[in-house]
Amino acid sequence: MMNFLKRIKASIFDFLKIPEKSIDKTLSNTVESTRFVVLDTETTGFDYDNDRILCIGAVVLQNNAISIPDSFEIYIHQDHYDKKSAQIHGILKDWVMDKPSELEALQQFLTFLGDSIIIAHHTIFDVTMINRALERNGLPLLTNKTLDTSFLYKRTLIMSNLLERKEKYALDDLADKFDISKKDRHTAMGDAYITAIAFLKIVKKLKGLKGKKEFTIKDLFK
Repeated sequence: MMNFLKRIKASIFDFLKIPEKSIDKTLSNTVESTRFVVLDTETTGFDYDNDRILCIGAVVLQNNAISIPDSFEIYIHQDHYDKKSAQIHGILKDWVMDKPSELEALQQFLTFLGDSIIIAHHTIFDVTMINRALERNGLPLLTNKTLDTSFLYKRTLIMSNLLERKEKYALDDLADKFDISKKDRHTAMGDAYITAIAFLKIVKKLKGLKGKKEFTIKDLFK
């Protein structure tokens, strides 16, 4: 059993590309003092190998506030355009035909991201899509620590046989639960903003459950 748990732990750190020792240095930092980058990607589809990123949207979260002036949004030039996916993300063909190349967009994004902790909803999808793009362009993969609001939200739910728990919670579920406007839903910036607000509300709830005034990064990674 112990060997199994060790293998699981190792696989998590391998996926996140994070040396285990490096996490310990920042675990004691407070959530308020930490710079988070909350991001979302709009893509041509869900195939990691064949689909491409159309747009990356991200906002900075620090000191319990979303820094709107310090936000990032970039549309990426597309050699191929899928009309079917446009019905979901609403990105028109003209918007992505004369935009920065994938390499240029990634370089700008990496500069904006720095060593911040990444927050997203269903993080594995966005991070994997970005890593595949980085790999295609000969750039190193992301080594940033990551948090997923879908997992964090589950920790706020009361354990009871009387309440039905879903295996997965969509961003719409969180928006409805926390009364967040879905006006710009299914845009990269809109979803990043909704995710950022949801994260703040989740942290507030977790603080209440823990009875803590000060919440550290360690508390989020438990």
